[in-house]
Amino acid sequence: MKIGVVSDTHGLFRPELSTALAGVERILHLGDVGAQSVLDELGKIAPVTAVRGNVDREGPCAELPETEVVLIGGHYTYMLHDLNTLHLDPAAGKFVVVFYGHTHVPRLFFKKEVLYFNPGSCGPRRFQLPVTVGLLTISEEGEFDAKLIEIDCV
Repeated sequence: MKIGVVSDTHGLFRPELSTALAGVERILHLGDVGAQSVLDELGKIAPVTAVRGNVDREGPCAELPETEVVLIGGHYTYMLHDLNTLHLDPAAGKFVVVFYGHTHVPRLFFKKEVLYFNPGSCGPRRFQLPVTVGLLTISEEGEFDAKLIEIDCV
């Protein structure tokens, strides 16, 4: 199973996302969607689960949940936009991954055997940060392989 992980699109759907996310079975959007059209375009690639970010204040994106629990390959994962708003202990909750965005900085790290996965941003470029998405592959044996992919864009 292959999962696409995106965040902080801020209303921009880059055409390069179709190539970067080709073959994924599901897409997780970690907030700051910015426009329903982004979710519509991602939905043409694979089913999308999305949470609300701090810029999602109007329209359909304002109705997205703040957090989401997603079962992936028999494992519970937790989605939110801003890691600073995490109000639970993911390890105690038996979550194997916490997906988050907000910082625009791609990052993977482990804490108490929980993978924390920020795919960075694939929206408008900020500062000198790369434009990135994440891929999470779950093997038949249940092992997770997380990757950050830099997108070449103009």
